[in-house]
Amino acid sequence: MAKPKRINLALQGGGAHGAFTWGVLDRLLDDEGIEIAGISGTSAGALNGAALKSGLVADGKGQDRDAARANLDALWHSVAGVHDLRLTSWFAQFAPQNELISQAFQASPMVAWADMASRVLSPYAYGPFYMNPLHSVVEKFDFDQVCADIGPRLYVSATNVRTGKIRVFDGAEISTEAILASACLPTVFQAVEMKDPKTGKDEAFWDGGYSGNPALFPLFEPTLPADVVVVNINPLFRPDVPQNAADIQNRINEISFNSSLLRELRAINFVKRLISVGKLTSGQMRDVLVHMISDDVLMRDLSTATKLVPSTVMLHRLKAAGRAAAGAFLDSHRDDLNTRGTVDLEEMFS
Repeated sequence: MAKPKRINLALQGGGAHGAFTWGVLDRLLDDEGIEIAGISGTSAGALNGAALKSGLVADGKGQDRDAARANLDALWHSVAGVHDLRLTSWFAQFAPQNELISQAFQASPMVAWADMASRVLSPYAYGPFYMNPLHSVVEKFDFDQVCADIGPRLYVSATNVRTGKIRVFDGAEISTEAILASACLPTVFQAVEMKDPKTGKDEAFWDGGYSGNPALFPLFEPTLPADVVVVNINPLFRPDVPQNAADIQNRINEISFNSSLLRELRAINFVKRLISVGKLTSGQMRDVLVHMISDDVLMRDLSTATKLVPSTVMLHRLKAAGRAAAGAFLDSHRDDLNTRGTVDLEEMFS
């Protein structure tokens, strides 16, 4: 039997759209020819990464795919507030098209009110009534497993509010607070304040998407494989110029949360060019092999509203789309893994 293809995963944040990544991971776990060596996650990507890692190490070896799949299911059922999302599968096929669901969410008075409130009211205005709704979801993780030395390396990114710099948590540093910090949208949640285990200082953190969505550089460790598979859930390209207020705000959000990823990809491309012309050797700098799993056609039909509202129908469709996208990637590029990158970085930045 051939040795498994070892890969790293870079998991983007994007609120409820992270259910797409759930589907991707579910499909990768089906394939014993793929071994996940490293995971870098931000926001929803951090939650997905923690669920994946804690499940894989449940057998004490880092290979418990069934437990990993069960953990991911439990995470998204908890986000949706239902016991079992399979209950939605029978009527998801009869629900309106994705674009219509997105438009309905955007037109909803409750969503409109929440959006307006987030622009004029600080999360601190709630005083003693404030609570982070993700806390009850994240605290369910078994952090002995999330932080275990076996299994894939896990990195979780957040943004230091005071310095604006990225903070990457790994190993025993990862906690409920670190994951909540990674998913802390500042217009919705109060900053996560905690004692930084690295410095011992009290720090405040916001969503990691502002500084690394996701961070790729932690995956350049020499003990990890060269392949980085980015699971992208924020469209890089939209053909139409947005004109209404909601679409403009949505595109601003996408550009903002893609900017850090594009900066790192540009740096990788620069290093690869230097290696190709002999200015550097792969021993001096890591020759990263970049891959991407995405479904921009689907994501362009969605909006900020569908990121914030975990509709059971949309979560079911996003998971199915993620499984399909991962399956298509493996069908097309399995032989490329550990051999060559499949993202044309030159074309991306031309």
